[in-house]
Amino acid sequence: MFVKNIKKGENRRRFLQLATGAALVAHNLGGSEGNPIASQNKRSEQCFKLRFDAAKAERDAAAVTQVTNGDEARYPSRIGNFSKGLPHNSIGEVDRTAYQNLLDCLSHGDASGFDALTMGGNVPLVNPQAGLAFDIEGADSHALAIGTPPTVESAQRAGEMVELYWMALMRDVSFSDYAINSNAQVAIGELSKLSDYRAPRESGKVTANTLFRGFTRGDTVGPYVSQFLLKPFEYGAIPVEQRMITYTPLSGGGTDYMTNPAAWLAVQNGAGPFGPNAIDPVHRYVRSGRDLAAYVHVDVLFEAYFNACLWLIDNHAPLNPGNPYVRASAARTQAGFGTFGGPHVKTMVAEAATRALKTVWYQKWFVHRHLRPEAYGGLVHFTKTKAASYPLHGDLLNSESLNRVFSRNSSYLLPMAFPEGCPQHPSYGQGHSTVAGACATMVKAFFDDTTPLANLTDIVQASPDGTSLVPYTGADKNQITVGGEMNKLAANIGLGRVHAGVHWRSDYTDSLPLGEALAISILKDQHDTYNESFDGFTFTKFDGTRITV
Repeated sequence: MFVKNIKKGENRRRFLQLATGAALVAHNLGGSEGNPIASQNKRSEQCFKLRFDAAKAERDAAAVTQVTNGDEARYPSRIGNFSKGLPHNSIGEVDRTAYQNLLDCLSHGDASGFDALTMGGNVPLVNPQAGLAFDIEGADSHALAIGTPPTVESAQRAGEMVELYWMALMRDVSFSDYAINSNAQVAIGELSKLSDYRAPRESGKVTANTLFRGFTRGDTVGPYVSQFLLKPFEYGAIPVEQRMITYTPLSGGGTDYMTNPAAWLAVQNGAGPFGPNAIDPVHRYVRSGRDLAAYVHVDVLFEAYFNACLWLIDNHAPLNPGNPYVRASAARTQAGFGTFGGPHVKTMVAEAATRALKTVWYQKWFVHRHLRPEAYGGLVHFTKTKAASYPLHGDLLNSESLNRVFSRNSSYLLPMAFPEGCPQHPSYGQGHSTVAGACATMVKAFFDDTTPLANLTDIVQASPDGTSLVPYTGADKNQITVGGEMNKLAANIGLGRVHAGVHWRSDYTDSLPLGEALAISILKDQHDTYNESFDGFTFTKFDGTRITV
């Protein structure tokens, strides 16, 4: 400290005077006890050890294996991989030189190389270099694996695409009307019979209660939409009623997009700008696939989980039993705030989001580069119209959903909810669901996730037109828990992107655990940083197992 104040050229005597003064100060303060300099040094050493031990634990963790589905090597035309924004031919096959230049750029990672990529239009790729960024808390983005997406020709990919076509056909159907809607009944029958459709079932079949729902137990309990997307809450002193700005349904003059080959090809080339969605003049509660699509089109990525966190705090939801301030001995004299209190959990929700994005962006750009559903819709259209022949599974090519889409639009292209289609980054994994996995895990860690939600509030759902909330009277309403509704909220957001046509079901199902693993690694890194006596948070993971972190 004193040495840093010595300017070059000052004499040695002055230096010794200052050094002697420092020794006298330390002596008069009684050594390290009460000595701010010595105390600071001790604190610095403790901080260094914590960071070093956390970094060492992350470094020494078992290495993961990143496994692709092999489509990039299997198809020289790159039909199984993401290429939006690069130049394409008349049937949407990417220019091979441009794609190879992208691969070379991703391989060497030089920042200047990205500036020289050949583009097909004026819309840029979304942030591939985020996949190379480092973080100093939690697992490194390259240290986690997500799984393997289905191949172009697989029955699983066909099943997911059939689901996407049915979702597009039913975008304006209220979730509460699935049991009586004619399209829904046909979809339920067809999805139940597919060779490889991995979605919730009851007694081995898709039902109106499981249609288009998520994979955790909480997802199929109660209404389709999580209470946390419906309930009013306070943003500080500002009351928030969760009626949302949504898009106009087809029956009201709304539009599905990219339904003709010219519009579809322009979007694949990144030839913007693209027009805005038609806005419904009435604000509504979430009640349909189009509403969810509108929500996830413009949301702040951690928004839904942050709002849920605010609601839980304002409604005095029980804290996780592992919270040190739940103990009577501590609660008598102290309350959590910067640690284990409201500000702690609120900021942790947002903090997890940015690290989740870096983690999934590595998977997107540097591992899988998986194609989006809209590009696969091109494979379907040009195969069905005999302009090309692609190796697509019969479950898809023979689907009734294709006949109905063609009857509506005179093409087999996947009808999209957004004018621009998907964003210009690869499909697998899903950013929204990785963030959902991380943020929902943070909320479940801070609250008692086993708490029945009916203990805190009445259970509601949107009316079929979305203009009001009505009581939910299902026999399972008392089975709804805080943790189950957080899982359902994550599903609503992740599958909202599937309702929009911009993601696959497997993008959602595989990305939630990725975000969860990232959040758990952050919680582990923070575990030893607290002064409080803390044994860890216990909560239920997405796969149903209980864990203490």
